[in-house]
Amino acid sequence: MFDQNTLAVIFVSLMGLATLMYAVLDGYDLGVGILLPLDNDTDADTMIASIGPFWDANETWLVLAIGLLLIAFPTAHSIVLQTLYIPCTFMLIGLIMRGVAFDFRAKAIVAHKRSWDTVFKLGSLLASLAQGYMLGLYVMGFNNSFEAHGFAVLSAIGVTAAYAFIGSAWLVMKTEGALQKKAISVCKSTVIITFLGIFAVSLVNLFISPEIYLKWFTFPYALILIPIPLICTSFFVLCWFVLKRLECKPNIGASLPFIFALLIFSLSFFGLAFSFFPEIVPGQLTIWQAVAAPESLNFLLWGALIVVPTILAYTAFSYRVFWGKVDELRYY
Repeated sequence: MFDQNTLAVIFVSLMGLATLMYAVLDGYDLGVGILLPLDNDTDADTMIASIGPFWDANETWLVLAIGLLLIAFPTAHSIVLQTLYIPCTFMLIGLIMRGVAFDFRAKAIVAHKRSWDTVFKLGSLLASLAQGYMLGLYVMGFNNSFEAHGFAVLSAIGVTAAYAFIGSAWLVMKTEGALQKKAISVCKSTVIITFLGIFAVSLVNLFISPEIYLKWFTFPYALILIPIPLICTSFFVLCWFVLKRLECKPNIGASLPFIFALLIFSLSFFGLAFSFFPEIVPGQLTIWQAVAAPESLNFLLWGALIVVPTILAYTAFSYRVFWGKVDELRYY
């Protein structure tokens, strides 16, 4: 049906879509977990209720992205997972902590509820830091130098701040009153940290790879790529000014910070993906070298064409059903 090169582009695009959807959707609920207060049960219940209908399904995209990497690019899967074995383990521990704590906080006696909130918060923080660390190592081409690991630590902090940014933007949109005001304040701080983090990662990309530098500043790619950081910067500025206005008028445009966060994440992901394309393991493998046999991928493509639209459909439906301001958390 399709030749091997075409299949490589199709499957890497599907994997990119799944990764972006995970970063955005699970990013905001990880951010909410990071921001979860341990001294205010009312606010904690409201924040948990805001992500309750979505958080578990959001992780579907992570499973899909790793599954596509395994079936379409098995050589790359073995290299990436072997190199990132330890941070992946910590990420999974964090996600397990979140899942257990989310359910147990609903069943625990009042005296233990705060303990499970702490577990949920720590799990969110651990998963976010691990994902940021993995991103940093990926950008550095899985280099095992001290500088690479140092940059990975900074990337871990940056990604955690970015998740806190989109999580606080979610709370600005979903909550009201004092909690919304707190979310606006946090969002104003994290939007600045996120901007600095993205700026740092972009500079490192340009300096460590002559190929990436030439791609960004050589015609015709420059016509497409140069506007991206300019547009992204304008979204950061607009988001900050919207947050300033929301401090005075919290009910007008409360969804705008979250929309700006979505656009910023999407543009940043596109810029990063385009910088490394067609490499799937930086400096080691391209998608053409790592792609599986066309016979198996042509068969699996039919499954992907069913599964991906189905996930998109139920994701859109769930957000449509539970849209609007969050209701009081209740367990039946």
